Amino acid sequence: MNKSCFALMLLAACAGVAPAQKPPETQKRRVAVMRFGYGTVRSSVQTIFGTDSDVGKGISDMVIDQLLKDGTYRVIDREMLDKLIQEQNFSNSDRADPSTAAKIGRLLGVDTMVVGDITQFGRDDHSTSAAGALDRWDHYGISRLGMKKAKAVVAITARMIDVNTGEVLVSESGRGMSQRSATSLLGAGNSEAGAVSMSSSNFAQTILGEATTEAVSTLCRALDADSGRLPVSAVPVVHVKGEVADFTDGVMVVNIGTKDGVKIGDHLEVTRTLRTIRDPVTGKILRSVDEKLGEFRVTSVDANSAMGSFSGTGKPKVSDIVKTNADE
Repeated sequence: MNKSCFALMLLAACAGVAPAQKPPETQKRRVAVMRFGYGTVRSSVQTIFGTDSDVGKGISDMVIDQLLKDGTYRVIDREMLDKLIQEQNFSNSDRADPSTAAKIGRLLGVDTMVVGDITQFGRDDHSTSAAGALDRWDHYGISRLGMKKAKAVVAITARMIDVNTGEVLVSESGRGMSQRSATSLLGAGNSEAGAVSMSSSNFAQTILGEATTEAVSTLCRALDADSGRLPVSAVPVVHVKGEVADFTDGVMVVNIGTKDGVKIGDHLEVTRTLRTIRDPVTGKILRSVDEKLGEFRVTSVDANSAMGSFSGTGKPKVSDIVKTNADE
């Protein structure tokens, strides 16, 4: 077989292989990520940061960012979740319970809740000095005996919970170890260890940040791969329509709520009717000519009303129309 024939056959074979496609936006599962629990590693966290830093929030924020970047799921904003939890007065212990997580998910209008735990966070060993005593590490993660170098290691687990049944659909884990070794987990430049942001570039450049990033990436790749195993939500798109009841200082209130199908996280279209066209015989309205003002993002909702922010070029007023986006 000559080279030309072989090349043609290879091109024909490749043409029949479609590249992997992400699901359409309307078929993506809506997920919310709870703060990861870190009770197992709390003492290590206090030693490293010099305070009881909420590394569970830090890692859950990193998971949210990675899932958004990957695009396999539709991820609810962290502020909406935190606000709902505060309004419902859920305790930290309640949040880790699958049934409570499912209830929070239903209130948010998501399909799946991601609940996780940090199981390892710190050095990869427990070195001893020449005298046999356990090395003491100060709150910057620096060994005071022997200054022995070590790698950082982080391990996390996550479960995806169906909000309708409370069933744990999948369980995955991620583990990361720094490629480098150092005498400090956070680096000598982090003099204010307790103030380090886990999403900052400074933290990412430390060996502890390196291990955390790898653990999060490994976990999210596994969760992305699980998307095909999750049952497809049978909940249809609910088309809603209401009116603006108030608009003050950028905060909008509308006259539709959960009883009408509105959920936290919804993005609704805000329009104003410029004129109506009527049937000249019956007087019945045939259609209206509307102007789009912008978009309403729901951040809080009860049975009869919803509150949120407005973004757009127009200035809403009472009785303007709020409805499901035309492209949904």
